[in-house]
Amino acid sequence: MTYSGLYSTDIIRFLQRHHYTQVHPAAALIDMDGTLYDSMKSHTAAWHRMVTELGIEADRDEFYLYEGRTGASTINLIFNRAYGRDASPEEIEELYHRKTVYFAELPPVKPMPGAREMLDFMAAVGMKRVLVTGSGQNTLLNRLDSDYPGAFLPGMRVTSRDVKLGKPHPEPYIRAMQIAGVSPSQSIVVENAPLGVEAGDRAGAFTVGITTGPIPRKTLEDAGAAIVFDSMAAFANALPALTYDLIMTKIDR
Repeated sequence: MTYSGLYSTDIIRFLQRHHYTQVHPAAALIDMDGTLYDSMKSHTAAWHRMVTELGIEADRDEFYLYEGRTGASTINLIFNRAYGRDASPEEIEELYHRKTVYFAELPPVKPMPGAREMLDFMAAVGMKRVLVTGSGQNTLLNRLDSDYPGAFLPGMRVTSRDVKLGKPHPEPYIRAMQIAGVSPSQSIVVENAPLGVEAGDRAGAFTVGITTGPIPRKTLEDAGAAIVFDSMAAFANALPALTYDLIMTKIDR
């Protein structure tokens, strides 16, 4: 390896850990909440309200750590902690609907600063984009085409409805790779949550962590992030150089 770029040290560390010789960034697999939308404050408020109304004690900030799970998985986690059992399908349907209603009652969330610039660059260099979210709520899913026109082509989405196992299981990102027609070493994952970072890394993708909430960067690093940026805007600014470094950085095996 003769090339040495700004991000080569992080890239080499990733290549060695995954036994790759190079990353060819052909597709970006992108989370939604906390990544494309500044929505996690509203999600955590809605989850906290729903759970505490059941008489279950919960800390609002704990729901940041559950981000990326499907709604059913989050409800089952809470039920097992409180009642020692999974919720029934009827309970899951009713409680997730209630949480969705509470989220919709809050002020509309805004697109994340820097997300548009990130997507524009990816489109300009021919990088495929696949949405990968643990959400099944139409509140934001229905806004994607208007807030980010042309960013995600038809069929280029993986939601909670499309997988059996949500994050941190790698299935959502493996499914996204299949949709994009790429291998793990051709994939970049963009995530803000530990469970999503873990899922991306377990799927074999070069996983970028973004600290857009209260979760510290070390938690994202410990979950498997190859590199962490302090905001989506910072990542968007760095993306051209990072993409070039990914193309140019190679190791011999």
